[in-house]
Amino acid sequence: MTTTSTQHEAPVRVTGLRKTYAGSTAVDGIDLDIHAGEVFALLGPNGAGKTTTVEMLEGYRRRDAGTVSVLGVDPSHPTPMWRSQIGIVLQSSSGSDELTVDELVHHYAGYYPDAREPDEVIAAVGLTSKRRTRSRHLSGGQRRRLDVALGILGRPRLLFLDEPTTGFDPEARREFWDLIDGLADDHGTTIVLTTHYLDEAEHLADRVA
Repeated sequence: MTTTSTQHEAPVRVTGLRKTYAGSTAVDGIDLDIHAGEVFALLGPNGAGKTTTVEMLEGYRRRDAGTVSVLGVDPSHPTPMWRSQIGIVLQSSSGSDELTVDELVHHYAGYYPDAREPDEVIAAVGLTSKRRTRSRHLSGGQRRRLDVALGILGRPRLLFLDEPTTGFDPEARREFWDLIDGLADDHGTTIVLTTHYLDEAEHLADRVA
C-alpha cells in the first residue's frame, strides 16, 4: 500500500519491510505511508504478521530488510526523546494488580517530560468512578481503558493499539470504539490499530491495509 504523502507529512513511512523466522516469512515486503492524524488499521487473521509489523515500527523487533521511518527516526536506533512521543497499548497487560487506577496513572506520569494531567486522563478514558479501584478488580473493558490511559499519558504523537478488543463482549467493544473515536477527534493523535475484526476496522479506521 502506498500513498502520495511526503516524508515530512508521514509519521510512518515503510518500504520493503521483511521479517523471517527460521526460514518462515512473517512479513513479506510491506510498503506503506501513514498520514498524520489518521486512524490506520492493519487488518488480518491471527498469524498474519500484524503484531510483528507493529513491533518493528515500535523498535522492539529487528527487521531483516527494508527501510522504516517513524516520526523521522529509524526505530532500530531509538532515543529516549523518540520513545516519549510513542504510545503503546499491547495485546495484553499484566502486573501492578494491587495498585489503584489513580496510583498507576500518577506513577506512570513521572516517566514523561511533559505528561498530561493524570486526573484529566483518567476522566478522558471514563474511569473517574473507578479511580480508587485496584486494577485487578477492573473488568476487561475497564482494564483496556486503563491501558489506553497509560498509553496517552505522555502526549504521544503516535499511538499503537495491538488488537485492543480481543475477547471483549459486543457492548465493551462499542464503548472502547467510542473512546478511540474521541482520542482521534479531540487530540489529533495518529493511531495505528491492528485487528482481525472487519467491523472494527470499518468503524474506526480512515484507511485499512
